[in-house]
Amino acid sequence: MKFEKKRAGVKQEIPTASMPDIVFMLLLFFMVTTTLREVDVLVDFKLPEAEAIEKIENKRLISYIWVGNDKRIQINDSIVRLEEVRPIMYSKSQVLPNVIVSLRVDQNADMGLVTDIQQELRKAYCLRINYSANIKI
Repeated sequence: MKFEKKRAGVKQEIPTASMPDIVFMLLLFFMVTTTLREVDVLVDFKLPEAEAIEKIENKRLISYIWVGNDKRIQINDSIVRLEEVRPIMYSKSQVLPNVIVSLRVDQNADMGLVTDIQQELRKAYCLRINYSANIKI
């Protein structure tokens, strides 16, 4: 007498009941971790080149100041005068004591203006200054 194995007629499918939960968690994760560009640059500038540069890891501590070839200064989303640099940066240093000021200065900008900005930053107690540059290839 021969015995035959009976096979169940059930198909094995991947359960999809938790798929919307997984998609929602991934969407939420990418929304939280993505940083968007906060400032529109209104100043035309071309960064100078450097042979050795160092990347700053904690970008949340950085406050940018753009200086164009046309002697325009930009902080956040607005063009400011030299006299406005000190009060703006002083208020930022009060909120964030370890603020790093990153100067993005055009390679053909007047160095007298850059020196004046440095003096205003010194008076605002923003003593950690970084100069942005492109890597020389």
